[in-house]
Amino acid sequence: MENPSAQKLINKIQLDLFKKGFDAEVLIADLKKLREYSLEENNPVLTKAIRLTYEHLEANGAFLIPIPDDEPLEDEELVTDEAPANENNLESLEYLINLFSDLSHKNNILDLREYNKAFLAF
Repeated sequence: MENPSAQKLINKIQLDLFKKGFDAEVLIADLKKLREYSLEENNPVLTKAIRLTYEHLEANGAFLIPIPDDEPLEDEELVTDEAPANENNLESLEYLINLFSDLSHKNNILDLREYNKAFLAF
């Protein structure tokens, strides 16, 4: 995100997760504010990812989506070290929030799209 206020908010979210740990209520409020900034930047993939993230947190009280695979394999079943669907996956959440801060890399947008698919499939 380009907006300096949005960058500060992303940094706050990251710092809160690191220092205070996971607090769904605070995180949801911060993500809703961050979504307002993303609307100004006219990036629908980012805006959708932020909305789906806070809706997922509201519905589950935890972040249960794994980090997307680097290279999805077609028609093959993967054996991964994904957290079970009932465990808070903070590493994945931290990665997702990090994606919000720099959308200049094509792979970051692709990963956001993969997260969006995972949210919708959850």
